[in-house]
Amino acid sequence: MAENSDGQEKTEQATGKRLQEARDKGQVAKSTEINSLAIFVTGMFLLYLSQQLLSGQISKLTIYIFSSLDTLEINTAVINDYALSAYFFFVLTLAPVLGGLVVIGLVASIAQVGFKFSTKALEPKFSKFNVLKGIKNLFFSSRSFVELAKSIFKLTVISLFTYIVLEELITGASKLVDYSVDETVIFMIDAAYSLIWKIAIVYALIAASDLIFQRKKHYKEMMMTKQEIKEEGKQTEGDPLIKSKIREIQYAAARNRMMKDIPTADVVITNPTHFAVALKYEPGASSAPKVVAKGMDSLAQRIKKIAIENNIPIHEDVALAHALYRACDVGDEIPTSLFKAVAQILAYIFQLKNMKKKKSIV
Repeated sequence: MAENSDGQEKTEQATGKRLQEARDKGQVAKSTEINSLAIFVTGMFLLYLSQQLLSGQISKLTIYIFSSLDTLEINTAVINDYALSAYFFFVLTLAPVLGGLVVIGLVASIAQVGFKFSTKALEPKFSKFNVLKGIKNLFFSSRSFVELAKSIFKLTVISLFTYIVLEELITGASKLVDYSVDETVIFMIDAAYSLIWKIAIVYALIAASDLIFQRKKHYKEMMMTKQEIKEEGKQTEGDPLIKSKIREIQYAAARNRMMKDIPTADVVITNPTHFAVALKYEPGASSAPKVVAKGMDSLAQRIKKIAIENNIPIHEDVALAHALYRACDVGDEIPTSLFKAVAQILAYIFQLKNMKKKKSIV
């Protein structure tokens, strides 16, 4: 198992966040062999398609140079003329091919890892200027030995395959003495393209194997320890202790608001020791009485105390108090199943209030 700097084993698969952070830094599972294969095959295809253009341009440049050799005078004007001709030869002949190779190289990279432009990968790192560390990474790191072994293996396989193909072509070339010039040229072209596409097939197998290897290697390097998983969880979802503290603060704030609303209640239903639910009903403003406060045990006693201090009627009903506490949260209207029981209590309380008002008027 791989280990991190703390000696802990990396036994957990990398999370999506870890892989995305690595991707932002330019660390992706990419095979350079895929790019090389794409450039090789595309380059051969472009040369095949543009062979007439290439031969025509080379012919024109050759005729232009050799037709004036007998009268050639070396001076600034002649040199400028030849330089300009060479420039246009490059633009018209080689630039389209090279441009196509650049494009296919980018396409091959994007096909492997998707499009991602990472500026972090371009940021200068002074650690890269450490000569001793660079020599160590170049000659003594496991990565260098793996890359060297891959290169030797690749060179060996392609060389053996090329030898086998060429051996067959050499046998066929023994008949060239009987061929005409045109037949010889055709044989050489066919032999060249036969060698190229066979090598391309072998190289495709090597590139596919390397891509699988690079991906497995990348995911292995990205593996995490259990502690890293926990730390990432804290960063993503927040520290459990902090979240618990926030919940406590929110609960305390909600409880304080609830206590301030108790004096506006019309009645407090209790059981009488364990539960207390304060109700308020505003005819016309709401369709049913609302719970403005509720509590259990010590909090229930505080609700009752505030109710007494503010002359809020307290009604003892064990079953109703328990049902209200379980069915409603603060701010909820009571359920229809409890309408009748609550309505009777409120009607009695409103009747008492009206009687008190009439006595005070008299």
